[in-house]
Amino acid sequence: MREIRNPWIGLDGYNCFGCCPTNPYGVKMRFYEDGQDVVCFWKPQDCYQSWINTLHGGIQSVLLDEVCGWVVAHVLKASGVTAKMETRFRKPVAINQEFIELRARLREQKRNIAIVDGEIRSAEGEILAECSCTYFTFDAAHAPEQVPYNPTELIGEEVTREEVITSLGV
Repeated sequence: MREIRNPWIGLDGYNCFGCCPTNPYGVKMRFYEDGQDVVCFWKPQDCYQSWINTLHGGIQSVLLDEVCGWVVAHVLKASGVTAKMETRFRKPVAINQEFIELRARLREQKRNIAIVDGEIRSAEGEILAECSCTYFTFDAAHAPEQVPYNPTELIGEEVTREEVITSLGV
């Protein structure tokens, strides 16, 4: 598994709620390539809860949409916008977990439409939520100014799942 460099860091106006590391209200996701999957390990926080010790469903949807969107950017080498998202919340996501794992993969692509499947897993590996996202995609030459494509690349050395989890401070 290797980290995917965030190609938008440093761009004027970049403040993504999902992946900008300097957005004070954002979820600050970092992504890794694991085979054909894009993966994120994320530490739930109290400020994102709904019911006591439960991650808000809207935040779960943000996390899933973001990891799926990074499949479009990294695997398809394109930019895109979410056209449709279907989410199934299987079990509550506890805030007091050490981490959750988000994982997404391309299911199919036809012309400029991509369907990406994502899931949230507990620290123990149990599927807590899953989604299917449909994206309208744009190659670099046709990406609108509001949705520019910036190429991703792998950075750093190969890391293990355990090393990434340890880097979360858990």
